[in-house]
Amino acid sequence: MNENRRVPKRISQTVLNSLKGGVVPRIGLPYITVGRKSEIEALLHDVDIIADGGASFRFIVGRYGSGKSFLIQTIRNYVMERGFVVADADLSPERRLQGTRGQGLATYRELIGNLSTKTKPEGGALTLVLDRWISGVQAEAVGETGLAPGDAALTIAVDQKIYSVTAAVSELVHGFEFARLLSLYYHAYVDGDDALKQKVVRWFRAEYATKREAKEELGVNVIITDDDWYEYLKLFAVFFRLAGYKGMMIMIDELVNIYKIPNSITRQYNYEKMLTMYNDTLQGKARYLGILMGATPQAVEDKRRGVYSYEALRSRLAEGKFSRPGARDLLAPVIHLEPLTPEEMLVLCEKLADMHADLYGYARRLQTDDLAVFIKLEYGRIGADQNITPREVIRDFIELLNLLYQNPDMSLTALMESEEFSYAKSEAVSDETDGAFAEFTI
Repeated sequence: MNENRRVPKRISQTVLNSLKGGVVPRIGLPYITVGRKSEIEALLHDVDIIADGGASFRFIVGRYGSGKSFLIQTIRNYVMERGFVVADADLSPERRLQGTRGQGLATYRELIGNLSTKTKPEGGALTLVLDRWISGVQAEAVGETGLAPGDAALTIAVDQKIYSVTAAVSELVHGFEFARLLSLYYHAYVDGDDALKQKVVRWFRAEYATKREAKEELGVNVIITDDDWYEYLKLFAVFFRLAGYKGMMIMIDELVNIYKIPNSITRQYNYEKMLTMYNDTLQGKARYLGILMGATPQAVEDKRRGVYSYEALRSRLAEGKFSRPGARDLLAPVIHLEPLTPEEMLVLCEKLADMHADLYGYARRLQTDDLAVFIKLEYGRIGADQNITPREVIRDFIELLNLLYQNPDMSLTALMESEEFSYAKSEAVSDETDGAFAEFTI
């Protein structure tokens, strides 16, 4: 492995274990990213718009294992490096956009719990962001006034700066209460009142069940609810910008869990919430906010239960007459992921083979010709041109690397001629699939 690109062992371990388990690693993605250049460029264009005060909403659509979650995580890591605050959540039966038993609020809590920044990428960054905001305002006031910490005049100057931020937020929907809580947090920070700080954070996390409880502990007669949680995310996006970040990126995956809701009225309410979020980003009602949603094609395109069953969304999102596989409009709201090519999968296997050899301290055994044989076999299975996904190929390949490492006397040929692989050799390789490897030298 190139010394300049040597991967830290803890990252290699996490990446290989995650991929073998069929999940996307949270770290190390730049070491293994291949393909998706056009999709990434399109999404990064959105990032620039958000940083300038705009907003964006995109669907990333691909089959299970096609790489949509990988692409979302790649963008997540990139925007954190660029100074964004990121919040991500997977939908589930308990987490939706709207629900009769608090499922929307559960999604909000997951997003806020997963707030991440460059210095705290694993989540739980809300308190860090609030404290950083106050420290930054204080440092700015010291620089402008030349006053020493503890000086009463400095406190007044800081108060004015804090007020300018809270005043800007208070102009938005629910902003008055939000600004009041920010002010409470600031004064608790200055007074060293950790108990009050925690109560304010509890409110921001939507952990108060009743207005009465919030009134008694914080003096505010409002709580975040299942109906209005999204409005508070818009407030957070503006506040994060005022606190020194570039903006906020929200990433919601597993939209299929809305598609699976058995009750049609409940599904429609979820799609209605989605439409509100989509319209806000296009009409300028949201600022410094990006939203990415991951879904399967069926969850989006099914006109009976999917996103397109809600006519107002279908008319806004459906592809036009000219887009087709191989020539998709990547500036449209829905980005359809094309399958990775065999050539791209070969490059990925090269990276994983290097990473595995470096992690376990052995000289890499599989050369490019060997990898090409493996890829050709994988893509040669019956129906592979329609059904194979990067997840399946990667899991097979890491298993192959593990077995060859643990059994030095075993050969690649022997493994690929085992019962698990041999069925793919006979009739599976069609002329069309074989043609995909015309550029390979095997």
